[in-house]
Amino acid sequence: MARTTATPGSVLTRRFGPKWLSGFQDDYRKVLVDEWSPYLGGILLVTVAAGLMTGGLFWGVFGGLRLWGDYLNNAVGLGPALGIKADLESPLMHRISLMDITLILGALSAALLSSQFRINRPPPLEYVWGALGGTLMGIGATLAGGCTVGGFFTPVMFASPAGLAMLCGLLLGAALGLKGLIWTMEHITWGITAPPMKAEPLFKTRYPLFGFLVLAAVLWWGSAWLLDEDAALAGRGLIVLAGFALGFILHRSRFCFSRVFREPFMTGDGTMTKAMIVTLATGITIGSLLLQTGTVDPYLAIPATFWSGSLIGGVVFGVGMIFAGGCASGSMWRVGEGHLKLLVAVVFFGWSGSVFSGVLRHFGVLTPQLDLDFLDGMVEITMLGYQAYLPDLLGGWGLSYLVLFSLLGLWYGLVRYNESTERFTVL
Repeated sequence: MARTTATPGSVLTRRFGPKWLSGFQDDYRKVLVDEWSPYLGGILLVTVAAGLMTGGLFWGVFGGLRLWGDYLNNAVGLGPALGIKADLESPLMHRISLMDITLILGALSAALLSSQFRINRPPPLEYVWGALGGTLMGIGATLAGGCTVGGFFTPVMFASPAGLAMLCGLLLGAALGLKGLIWTMEHITWGITAPPMKAEPLFKTRYPLFGFLVLAAVLWWGSAWLLDEDAALAGRGLIVLAGFALGFILHRSRFCFSRVFREPFMTGDGTMTKAMIVTLATGITIGSLLLQTGTVDPYLAIPATFWSGSLIGGVVFGVGMIFAGGCASGSMWRVGEGHLKLLVAVVFFGWSGSVFSGVLRHFGVLTPQLDLDFLDGMVEITMLGYQAYLPDLLGGWGLSYLVLFSLLGLWYGLVRYNESTERFTVL
């Protein structure tokens, strides 16, 4: 029986059976086992996000995690004190929650199909960092009106400077978080020994089959809802399919927003960052066409947090994602892969987001208002900022394109310079 070079942990890299099957096995490995290029992953993510925009929807994460946190706070009796409703929307009907659930299922399916699923038990201290990082991310996302997806990526696709302000905050937060993490590595010795690795489960050879079953079940679920006569349920069907696709793509390409901001400061490597820049350039182009044709409301996914909420929230979130080891979407697709530290991070993310949102609501910080003398009274204003849309602020798309692509070009130039000089690395 002939063998080929094995991908660690994969049973799908062995060649077996008739010779004519080897070509199919090679193709399977290239598509479902070998890591995809982050550039391909980014373009596919934009494609899915644009598909959501055509349906009047957008890619978000934080709203779903906060709903889960609301359920948790109600369960432990904190709901009334935080002003959380007793009759919360079902997690399967809440659009962002449903997208989060299916994102995890997409990552789970991809991990099983590639035989890369494994329960990952980190050292005890890493659980502490997961809880701390998740808590900070929940606070940062509340301030910024979203995580690295809803506060940064999607607003930039919607031509909002709120996303650019959070970008600046995330860069600063990642640098500060790395410095803090380095300090802990030098001064804290408790809980740094990893538990012994457990033997691979005997049924690991069945992982690809389980992955196909998850894939088939979600495709049936999403298609059934998409074809339903109920318009609301049909919309949820689109979300099921889009969320699953997002999780699958994120896992296969290992696309990680945390790495976008972390790696240039930690190792000098700018591969993931440059992939993000290409992704945003593509997303801005496609998004602008959809916005100009009126396919989607430009203010639908723009948080009322420009500029202070976006910037400060980005700093807090950036520190948190360094300690957690992943952002919101990155933590969730790694949960689908079996990482227990990131599961802790997701739980504390949702919980702290719920708590901090309740506190800010109590003091009126998140209460939206309309100023009839500001931008024709069409935008929401809160104590954290306002809904900022570049074409309205700059009088059209010409200057908006100039600002957006100039800033992306500047970011690329700094990243490329750092790859050659390591001028901005903190290690």
